[in-house]
Amino acid sequence: MHIEHLIKMANQIGDFFEAMPDRVQALEDAAQHIKRFWEPRMRKEFLAHIDSTGASELNETMAQVVARHRSMLG
Repeated sequence: MHIEHLIKMANQIGDFFEAMPDRVQALEDAAQHIKRFWEPRMRKEFLAHIDSTGASELNETMAQVVARHRSMLG
């Protein structure tokens, strides 16, 4: 899968969970969503890209998800 598509999907997930009133729960739920629905190789490719380029391509919510719940995504 192309990294551009993974970034787009991650940002869409971030946009969806952005609307939740409880920010802490929103970040955890977004991380759980990725863990549950993305294959391990997708998560690995996504995190490797973020490690090499930074989180500038991610929306604020998804950047916080990666920062706070990285161990869940790995």
